[in-house]
Amino acid sequence: MGPIISAIAVLFFIVILLILVVSSIKIVPQAVVYVVERLGAYAGTWTTGIHFKVPLIDRVARKVSLKEQVMDFPPQPVITKDNVTIQIDTIVFYQITDAKLYTYGVERPILAIESLTATTLRNIIGDMELDHTLTSRDVINTRITTALDSATDKWGIKVNRVELKNIIPPREIQDAMEKQMKAERERREAILRAEGEKRSQVLVAEGEKESAILRADAVREQKIREAQGEAEAIHLVQKAMADSLKLLNEAAPTQAVLTLKSFEALEKMADGKATKLVIPSEIQSMAGLAAALKETVVEDAAK
Repeated sequence: MGPIISAIAVLFFIVILLILVVSSIKIVPQAVVYVVERLGAYAGTWTTGIHFKVPLIDRVARKVSLKEQVMDFPPQPVITKDNVTIQIDTIVFYQITDAKLYTYGVERPILAIESLTATTLRNIIGDMELDHTLTSRDVINTRITTALDSATDKWGIKVNRVELKNIIPPREIQDAMEKQMKAERERREAILRAEGEKRSQVLVAEGEKESAILRADAVREQKIREAQGEAEAIHLVQKAMADSLKLLNEAAPTQAVLTLKSFEALEKMADGKATKLVIPSEIQSMAGLAAALKETVVEDAAK
């Protein structure tokens, strides 16, 4: 029995040793670090890769993720400068940069960040009125981020940004704001409608004005063309008369020819509807001479 018990004891010891050896081999994954303590004191920080832990001496105190993390805090009651209590819930984006400080710098770091966020938010909103708070989210986000980042450096935490998720004013203020927004929309609608009607009337007036101008231009153009036609006709008549007189002067007409032309002109004048006829004195004398000659010829024939 003695050898069997000894063999079992040795086998048990070997199994325990293998378990201890296997359990002492640690593989640290990507974006994670292990904080290791040796006999209760900080021994080091293991990064990505394979590491060996001394059995019963070393222990992994904390596994810390280096990824950016998000904390969504419940709404916090905050009083504005004009004594309005509003509910604000925030979202904090943070990242652990120093695992040792994160492990030993603060107890319950998430609760510490939440409390610090609420305190900083109350300090900032307490200096702002409600209307300014509702329209200054970017300013509030920047101020909270700066304050938290500065305070959490000693905890090994980097606060990347803080976002105000919701700003919830009291119900009665929400009703008043909705009525104000409705009135503002109605006012803008009335302004747009009035501007549209004004623009329409202006366009109609401009159209009528342009139409009147075009009609006046058409009448003026017509009169100009008629006057130009009459002027050209008169010019042509005068030119024809001048050409005829020129030809007549070049032909050197006798007195008889001129007399004949005068009678022809007189005949044309007499063809009209005029009730009076003015005969030049030269034609009258010629006509009297012609009558006297005719009487003399008749008397000589009688004799």
